[in-house]
Amino acid sequence: MAPAIPTDRDLRLDLFRGLALWLIYLDHIPSNIVAWVTIRNYGFSDATEIFIFISGFTAAFVYGRAMRDYGFVVSSARILKRAWQIYVAHIFLFVIYMGQIAYVARGFQNPLYAEEMNILEFLQQPDITLVQALLLKFKPVNMDVLPLYIVLMGLFPPVLWLLLRNGTLALALSALLYALTWEFGWNLPAYPGGGWFFNPLAWQLLFVFGAWCALGGADRLRWLLRSRVTLTIAAAYLVLAFFITLTWHIPGLAPLVPKWLAEHIYPIDKTNLDVLRFAHFLALATLTVYFIPRDWPPLRSAWLRPAILCGQHSLEIFCLGVFLAFAAHFAKVEVSPGIPMQVAVSILGIAVMIAVAWLLTWYKGATTRKAAMGAG
Repeated sequence: MAPAIPTDRDLRLDLFRGLALWLIYLDHIPSNIVAWVTIRNYGFSDATEIFIFISGFTAAFVYGRAMRDYGFVVSSARILKRAWQIYVAHIFLFVIYMGQIAYVARGFQNPLYAEEMNILEFLQQPDITLVQALLLKFKPVNMDVLPLYIVLMGLFPPVLWLLLRNGTLALALSALLYALTWEFGWNLPAYPGGGWFFNPLAWQLLFVFGAWCALGGADRLRWLLRSRVTLTIAAAYLVLAFFITLTWHIPGLAPLVPKWLAEHIYPIDKTNLDVLRFAHFLALATLTVYFIPRDWPPLRSAWLRPAILCGQHSLEIFCLGVFLAFAAHFAKVEVSPGIPMQVAVSILGIAVMIAVAWLLTWYKGATTRKAAMGAG
């Protein structure tokens, strides 16, 4: 039997994707004291896992029904159109971002900006570097997520086709690719050397898992997620991850981690989505689903509306966040590096993201109403 595809939007996805965008913005500001509120300081995973999982979930939600109703070719065209839109947004972001950094670096005679943001290669060989950027091989600092998303969406049509026919097999093949990537060190080449910071061959597991959950996997796991044993294990793992992470910030606690444990868990690799990071995300998701049900009343409240709006316009808000993060870094370096400035740029940046998300929502609603009136 084909899996059921949800028909109504789950506001929890928009909420947590919006929160993830805020956390990514805060984490992208170097030496930002406000970034201590982000989850990367209290466990193995961070906002990237949230963003990729929800992206996979929403991709299956949006395109799963299209593939079932209109077939592989039409739905694949729609998916690839979305991948192309993300690609265009990435290139547009790249060009403006390069211009922003280069202008500031030269205008304020501070070459450290170019070094910190990894654009020296672009300034020295702009022609070659631009071609490599078009091929998604060259990526400045803070611009690694969109290329990952582009690749995952570009390869999604056959994955979605298989998920709709045999979700268990699709997830198993995804896990196999993940395991082989770890075993043989597979990665896509980057420029001027090395591999991608977010290895798509590994991170695809989280994306596919999100899509699998959207297409009935979450319903099949419901009994497990409601189990007290599962909740206890998830909570215990989060506590353990919190303690180990604490030793990174308080060196005096490091000896409390047994040597045999340290040898087994380090390094916790972000590039290849370490198993410990994936498990940490699963533990967070387990407790979140348990304590925040789909019909949770605060999801309709005005307090959570700003984050939900940002989550509903994730591509635009992510791109905006990259610009704002560098602007915040510039303000810290050129105006004041103090705590008041760090707090100010953090709050102001999120406020701008909310304002833009609200404006996009208003514009979309206004154009929809106008079209409806014209049709009437």
